[in-house]
Amino acid sequence: TTDDPRERHTVMDLIAKAATERLYPVGRLDRNTTGVLLLTNDGDLAKRLTHPSHGAEKIYHVTLAKAVHAAHLKELVEGVHLDDGPAHADEVSYVSAAATRREVGIKIHMGRNRIVRRMFEHLGYEVVKLDRVMFAGLTKKDLQRGHWRHLSEKEVTFLKRMPDAPKDGKAARGGKRLRRSYGSE
Repeated sequence: TTDDPRERHTVMDLIAKAATERLYPVGRLDRNTTGVLLLTNDGDLAKRLTHPSHGAEKIYHVTLAKAVHAAHLKELVEGVHLDDGPAHADEVSYVSAAATRREVGIKIHMGRNRIVRRMFEHLGYEVVKLDRVMFAGLTKKDLQRGHWRHLSEKEVTFLKRMPDAPKDGKAARGGKRLRRSYGSE
């Protein structure tokens, strides 16, 4: 979040001295979500990465209050209907190290407000932890929570040259995919 009515620290406080230009977040993370957040002074790039036609890929590690049924993973990929329209994941899988099946990896291209939380809530699950581990090919590797870094020239070039999402949506990206890390229901 970029501002807080209760005057708590925000991401903007973390990067206050990062640049002389004004920086804008590309997309958003709510206060209860951790992970990769890109900030830029390039308005055209920000618009392009957040616009639905571009479809910047996001991967989240989701920890839930109870185990997820395999049928619900399939339903997330096939799509669920939320108050503001349909929503689907591109891929969903159990996190292999989580024998309890409470941890799930989910890949999406959508950027609607609180979309991952709302998809799981729609199916009756409470999200207890949500961490964006990748955004538009960028990861948080070697970066501690609350820290930031400048992108390399190679990363900036990659983002600027990133092709738009296929017009045909998820079918052109390989269709619906469900990946389970182990076992069955």
